Amino acid sequence: MKKTGFNIICSLLLAGGMCACTATSKQAEEIKWSERMAQSEMQRFPEPWMIEKAKKPRWGYTHGLVVKSMLEEWKHTGDTAYYNYAKIYADSLIDTEGRIKTMKYLSFNIDNINAGKILFDFYEKTGDSRYKVAMDTLRKQLTEQPRTSEGGFWHKLIYPHQMWLDGIFMASPYLAQYGNVFKDTMVNADIVNQITLIARKTYDSKTGLYYHGWDESKKQIWANKETGCSPNFWSRSIGWYAAAVVDVLDYMPAQFEGRDSIMTIINTLAEGIVKYQEPETGV
Repeated sequence: MKKTGFNIICSLLLAGGMCACTATSKQAEEIKWSERMAQSEMQRFPEPWMIEKAKKPRWGYTHGLVVKSMLEEWKHTGDTAYYNYAKIYADSLIDTEGRIKTMKYLSFNIDNINAGKILFDFYEKTGDSRYKVAMDTLRKQLTEQPRTSEGGFWHKLIYPHQMWLDGIFMASPYLAQYGNVFKDTMVNADIVNQITLIARKTYDSKTGLYYHGWDESKKQIWANKETGCSPNFWSRSIGWYAAAVVDVLDYMPAQFEGRDSIMTIINTLAEGIVKYQEPETGV
């Protein structure tokens, strides 16, 4: 199960770059698709901050997703080219004092957290305190993040009282890894609450799917006046949520209270999604 959800999303995200591999035809036949996709992305964006055709470095969740996948490719293949490429991004955005450039802390944007996943590897390998300072900043944001009355993280300060499915992916796996690495055992109960709370609020028994967003105040124009849910199911955010609930299990103690609830949600997610799978291709 390890990294399954994360790698599914990474593979889909990188899939657009399959054709740009620089190897010869014979060599290409011997290179796995994961490496072809990674090499294609590296060719298209010589420095990872350029991802999404960015004109200048910025701290972003999509950049973090691709860079994290490059680090996983490095671990899988042993090829340091992937590590070196990923490190360019970290060093473009983390200054000498450990501050994260372009990140607006007081926006309390939960998307800020996702790219922090790349910093664990750099800190472990180099011991550079800059990375630890940046990780602590992201942990501090989650400590201060505005919450619903039941403890769910708001998606952003400008989106009051709202939880979105993709917000679970942005924060919970990072929080789980931080707690595991730095022995912050208090995080696990919070993670279980985030995952199970949004499941209770957004699950639709008729379809077996989860609504994209939930507004506790029920004041948003899109919010159902009885449930607070958005009117739509968004396949991408359901995918983010599926990846999140799998990824947190890598770092959560096997006997932790609430882990069984997460396993139940994983099975419910799978049963719901498969109903909408195209039978011939599996898409």
